[in-house]
Amino acid sequence: MKKRRDSILISCTNLVLPILLTLGLYIIIHGHLSPGGGFQGGVLIAGAIAIIYIGYGFKGVNKGIAANTFKIAEDIGALGFIILAFIGLVGSGVFFGNILEKGNPGDLFSSGSIFLMNFAVGFKVFAGISFLLLIMIANLKSKGEE
Repeated sequence: MKKRRDSILISCTNLVLPILLTLGLYIIIHGHLSPGGGFQGGVLIAGAIAIIYIGYGFKGVNKGIAANTFKIAEDIGALGFIILAFIGLVGSGVFFGNILEKGNPGDLFSSGSIFLMNFAVGFKVFAGISFLLLIMIANLKSKGEE
């Protein structure tokens, strides 16, 4: 017997998903100006996997990106963060040194390299948490739940 997905649940998923993704990206981009940053924004964006699972079930999540892709993406995020640290070392003589010009306080590009570091951390956290969520969802599927 095949379960039918609730249309209200799917509609709410379709409504909440773009808001969640936009808010997560906003928090990553504005992390140096307000509370939040790469970690918090990355977790919010990764929450999209859980929302898709709630709305569309295992098949909806499985249509997306494979778990291996998230594993590789997490490595790329970590590598980007490390590269930024070494570019700071080469460019300014200090590990994680600022290599970009600081703008006016309060402006979006006012933090120099911290803006790029927030983005790298956000990408790594998004990929890592998404990978963990996919593993948990796959375990639910293997136990017969959908």
